[in-house]
Amino acid sequence: MFTASAVTTELKKIGSPSKAKASAWFFKTEKGEYGFGDVFVGVTVPEQRKIAKRFSELSLGEIEKLLRSKIHECRLTALFILVGQFNRGDLRTRSEIVRLYLRNRSRVNNWDLVDSSASYILGQYLLRRDRKILYTLVRSKSLWDRRIAIIATLALIKNDEYSDTLKLSELLLQDKHDLIHKAVGWMLREVGNKSLATEEEFLIKHATTMPRTMLRYATEKFPEKKRKKFLTIFRSPSSHRLGCRE
Repeated sequence: MFTASAVTTELKKIGSPSKAKASAWFFKTEKGEYGFGDVFVGVTVPEQRKIAKRFSELSLGEIEKLLRSKIHECRLTALFILVGQFNRGDLRTRSEIVRLYLRNRSRVNNWDLVDSSASYILGQYLLRRDRKILYTLVRSKSLWDRRIAIIATLALIKNDEYSDTLKLSELLLQDKHDLIHKAVGWMLREVGNKSLATEEEFLIKHATTMPRTMLRYATEKFPEKKRKKFLTIFRSPSSHRLGCRE
Protein backbone atom coordinates (compact mmCIF):
# COMPACT_ATOMS: atom_id res chain seq x y z
CA MET A 1 0.00 0.00 0.00
CA PHE A 2 1.33 3.45 -0.93
CA THR A 3 1.68 5.20 2.43
CA ALA A 4 4.46 6.99 4.27
CA SER A 5 4.22 4.33 6.95
CA ALA A 6 4.81 1.58 4.39
CA VAL A 7 7.92 3.35 3.07
CA THR A 8 9.25 3.76 6.60
CA THR A 9 8.65 0.07 7.32
CA GLU A 10 10.56 -0.94 4.18
CA LEU A 11 13.50 1.29 5.08
CA LYS A 12 13.68 -0.02 8.64
CA LYS A 13 13.43 -3.60 7.37
CA ILE A 14 16.66 -3.33 5.37
CA GLY A 15 18.44 -0.94 7.72
CA SER A 16 21.80 -1.80 9.21
CA PRO A 17 22.90 -0.61 12.69
CA SER A 18 26.54 -0.47 11.60
CA LYS A 19 25.67 1.61 8.52
CA ALA A 20 23.46 3.83 10.66
CA LYS A 21 26.35 4.49 13.03
CA ALA A 22 28.70 5.27 10.15
CA SER A 23 26.17 7.62 8.55
CA ALA A 24 25.57 9.44 11.84
CA TRP A 25 29.31 10.11 12.04
CA PHE A 26 29.65 11.04 8.36
CA PHE A 27 26.75 13.51 8.42
CA LYS A 28 27.92 15.22 11.62
CA THR A 29 25.07 14.49 14.03
CA GLU A 30 26.86 15.19 17.31
CA LYS A 31 25.95 18.20 19.47
CA GLY A 32 27.28 21.38 17.93
CA GLU A 33 27.60 19.86 14.45
CA TYR A 34 25.48 20.80 11.45
CA GLY A 35 23.49 17.54 11.46
CA PHE A 36 22.86 17.45 15.21
CA GLY A 37 19.93 15.25 16.18
CA ASP A 38 19.44 13.55 12.82
CA VAL A 39 18.48 9.86 13.01
CA PHE A 40 19.69 7.14 10.62
CA VAL A 41 18.52 3.56 10.18
CA GLY A 42 21.39 2.56 7.87
CA VAL A 43 20.07 2.27 4.32
CA THR A 44 22.31 2.95 1.32
CA VAL A 45 21.39 5.46 -1.37
CA PRO A 46 20.97 2.79 -4.08
CA GLU A 47 18.59 0.91 -1.77
CA GLN A 48 16.64 4.09 -1.13
CA ARG A 49 16.37 4.75 -4.86
CA LYS A 50 14.91 1.27 -5.37
CA ILE A 51 12.31 1.91 -2.69
CA ALA A 52 11.54 5.33 -4.19
CA LYS A 53 10.92 3.65 -7.54
CA ARG A 54 8.55 1.14 -5.96
CA PHE A 55 6.62 3.94 -4.25
CA SER A 56 6.84 6.37 -7.16
CA GLU A 57 3.07 7.01 -7.11
CA LEU A 58 2.98 8.01 -3.43
CA SER A 59 0.60 10.94 -2.93
CA LEU A 60 2.00 14.37 -2.12
CA GLY A 61 0.30 14.22 1.27
CA GLU A 62 2.12 11.00 2.15
CA ILE A 63 5.39 12.35 0.75
CA GLU A 64 5.01 15.35 3.05
CA LYS A 65 4.64 12.97 6.01
CA LEU A 66 7.92 11.32 5.00
CA LEU A 67 9.64 14.71 4.75
CA ARG A 68 8.61 15.44 8.32
CA SER A 69 10.08 12.19 9.60
CA LYS A 70 12.96 12.30 12.07
CA ILE A 71 14.62 9.54 10.02
CA HIS A 72 17.09 10.86 7.47
CA GLU A 73 16.51 8.08 4.96
CA CYS A 74 12.76 8.73 5.00
CA ARG A 75 13.39 12.34 4.02
CA LEU A 76 15.89 11.46 1.29
CA THR A 77 13.63 8.76 -0.14
CA ALA A 78 10.76 11.26 -0.13
CA LEU A 79 12.92 13.66 -2.14
CA PHE A 80 13.82 10.95 -4.65
CA ILE A 81 10.11 10.30 -5.14
CA LEU A 82 9.41 14.03 -5.49
CA VAL A 83 12.10 14.48 -8.13
CA GLY A 84 10.64 11.60 -10.13
CA GLN A 85 7.13 13.02 -9.90
CA PHE A 86 8.38 16.48 -10.84
CA ASN A 87 10.06 15.10 -13.95
CA ARG A 88 6.87 13.33 -15.03
CA GLY A 89 4.46 16.02 -13.94
CA ASP A 90 2.53 18.65 -15.83
CA LEU A 91 2.73 22.35 -14.96
CA ARG A 92 0.14 22.12 -12.18
CA THR A 93 1.81 19.11 -10.57
CA ARG A 94 5.21 20.77 -10.73
CA SER A 95 3.86 23.91 -9.09
CA GLU A 96 2.33 21.83 -6.28
CA ILE A 97 5.62 19.99 -5.77
CA VAL A 98 7.60 23.22 -5.56
CA ARG A 99 5.17 24.65 -3.01
CA LEU A 100 5.44 21.46 -0.96
CA TYR A 101 9.24 21.55 -1.24
CA LEU A 102 9.54 25.15 -0.10
CA ARG A 103 7.17 24.83 2.85
CA ASN A 104 9.09 21.75 4.03
CA ARG A 105 12.58 23.03 3.28
CA SER A 106 13.45 23.04 7.00
CA ARG A 107 13.36 19.25 6.63
CA VAL A 108 15.80 19.39 3.70
CA ASN A 109 18.44 19.81 6.34
CA ASN A 110 21.65 18.13 5.32
CA TRP A 111 23.89 18.56 2.31
CA ASP A 112 22.88 15.29 0.62
CA LEU A 113 19.20 16.18 0.93
CA VAL A 114 19.82 19.60 -0.62
CA ASP A 115 22.09 18.31 -3.37
CA SER A 116 19.64 15.56 -4.35
CA SER A 117 16.73 17.94 -4.77
CA ALA A 118 17.42 21.68 -5.08
CA SER A 119 18.47 21.83 -8.72
CA TYR A 120 16.15 19.01 -9.82
CA ILE A 121 13.04 20.60 -8.34
CA LEU A 122 13.45 24.31 -7.56
CA GLY A 123 16.15 24.99 -10.14
CA GLN A 124 14.26 23.28 -12.95
CA TYR A 125 11.09 25.11 -11.98
CA LEU A 126 12.83 28.49 -12.17
CA LEU A 127 14.24 28.03 -15.65
CA ARG A 128 11.48 30.20 -17.13
CA ARG A 129 10.40 32.07 -14.00
CA ASP A 130 11.44 34.91 -11.77
CA ARG A 131 14.36 33.89 -9.51
CA LYS A 132 13.52 36.24 -6.61
CA ILE A 133 13.07 33.29 -4.25
CA LEU A 134 16.76 32.43 -4.63
CA TYR A 135 17.77 35.87 -3.32
CA THR A 136 15.41 35.49 -0.37
CA LEU A 137 16.86 32.08 0.48
CA VAL A 138 20.48 33.17 0.08
CA ARG A 139 20.00 35.84 2.76
CA SER A 140 18.44 33.38 5.20
CA LYS A 141 20.01 32.59 8.56
CA SER A 142 19.47 28.92 7.72
CA LEU A 143 22.54 27.19 6.33
CA TRP A 144 20.29 24.87 4.32
CA ASP A 145 18.27 27.70 2.76
CA ARG A 146 21.50 29.28 1.57
CA ARG A 147 22.77 25.98 0.17
CA ILE A 148 19.43 25.35 -1.57
CA ALA A 149 19.73 28.76 -3.22
CA ILE A 150 23.17 28.22 -4.73
CA ILE A 151 22.74 24.52 -5.59
CA ALA A 152 19.42 25.25 -7.33
CA THR A 153 21.37 27.25 -9.91
CA LEU A 154 22.97 24.08 -11.25
CA ALA A 155 19.86 23.69 -13.40
CA LEU A 156 20.41 27.21 -14.74
CA ILE A 157 24.07 26.55 -15.44
CA LYS A 158 23.16 23.47 -17.47
CA ASN A 159 20.89 25.78 -19.46
CA ASP A 160 23.85 28.10 -20.16
CA GLU A 161 22.61 30.73 -17.71
CA TYR A 162 25.33 31.90 -15.30
CA SER A 163 24.32 35.32 -14.02
CA ASP A 164 22.30 34.13 -11.01
CA THR A 165 25.05 31.73 -9.94
CA LEU A 166 27.59 34.54 -10.06
CA LYS A 167 25.35 37.03 -8.23
CA LEU A 168 24.52 34.53 -5.49
CA SER A 169 28.19 33.55 -5.22
CA GLU A 170 29.09 37.19 -4.63
CA LEU A 171 26.50 37.37 -1.86
CA LEU A 172 28.01 34.26 -0.25
CA LEU A 173 31.67 35.30 -0.41
CA GLN A 174 31.58 36.34 3.24
CA ASP A 175 29.60 33.31 4.43
CA LYS A 176 31.29 31.61 7.37
CA HIS A 177 30.18 28.02 6.83
CA ASP A 178 32.41 25.46 5.17
CA LEU A 179 29.43 23.77 3.48
CA ILE A 180 28.61 27.03 1.72
CA HIS A 181 32.24 27.50 0.67
CA LYS A 182 32.18 24.04 -0.90
CA ALA A 183 28.81 24.57 -2.59
CA VAL A 184 29.80 27.91 -4.12
CA GLY A 185 33.14 26.53 -5.29
CA TRP A 186 31.35 23.58 -6.86
CA MET A 187 28.88 25.81 -8.72
CA LEU A 188 31.68 28.07 -9.96
CA ARG A 189 33.47 24.98 -11.22
CA GLU A 190 30.29 23.96 -13.05
CA VAL A 191 30.16 27.41 -14.64
CA GLY A 192 33.75 26.88 -15.75
CA ASN A 193 32.82 23.55 -17.32
CA LYS A 194 30.44 25.45 -19.56
CA SER A 195 32.32 28.74 -19.91
CA LEU A 196 35.85 28.81 -18.52
CA ALA A 197 36.26 32.48 -19.39
CA THR A 198 33.22 33.37 -17.27
CA GLU A 199 34.57 31.50 -14.25
CA GLU A 200 38.06 32.93 -14.63
CA GLU A 201 36.69 36.47 -14.84
CA PHE A 202 34.85 35.92 -11.56
CA LEU A 203 37.90 34.39 -9.87
CA ILE A 204 40.24 37.16 -11.02
CA LYS A 205 37.89 39.63 -9.38
CA HIS A 206 37.32 37.72 -6.13
CA ALA A 207 40.16 35.22 -5.57
CA THR A 208 41.93 37.43 -3.03
CA THR A 209 38.89 37.65 -0.76
CA MET A 210 37.05 34.34 -1.12
CA PRO A 211 37.53 31.53 1.42
CA ARG A 212 40.31 29.13 0.50
CA THR A 213 38.00 26.10 0.41
CA MET A 214 35.76 27.90 -2.07
CA LEU A 215 38.72 28.74 -4.29
CA ARG A 216 40.09 25.20 -4.08
CA TYR A 217 36.78 23.71 -5.18
CA ALA A 218 36.36 26.28 -7.95
CA THR A 219 39.80 25.56 -9.43
CA GLU A 220 39.80 21.80 -8.87
CA LYS A 221 39.83 20.93 -12.58
CA PHE A 222 42.20 23.68 -13.71
CA PRO A 223 45.57 22.67 -15.15
CA GLU A 224 47.96 22.42 -12.19
CA LYS A 225 49.99 25.49 -13.16
CA LYS A 226 46.90 27.68 -13.48
CA ARG A 227 45.40 26.26 -10.28
CA LYS A 228 48.54 27.04 -8.29
CA LYS A 229 48.55 30.56 -9.69
CA PHE A 230 45.03 31.22 -8.37
CA LEU A 231 45.75 29.57 -5.02
CA THR A 232 48.89 31.69 -4.64
CA ILE A 233 46.77 34.83 -5.13
CA PHE A 234 44.73 33.85 -2.12
CA ARG A 235 45.67 35.68 1.09
CA SER A 236 45.74 33.11 3.88
CA PRO A 237 44.66 35.52 6.69
CA SER A 238 41.23 35.76 5.01
CA SER A 239 40.49 32.12 5.79
CA HIS A 240 40.97 32.73 9.49
CA ARG A 241 38.95 35.93 9.41
CA LEU A 242 36.07 34.16 7.68
CA GLY A 243 36.20 31.10 9.92
CA CYS A 244 37.12 28.79 7.04
CA ARG A 245 37.40 25.14 8.13
CA GLU A 246 40.02 23.16 6.25
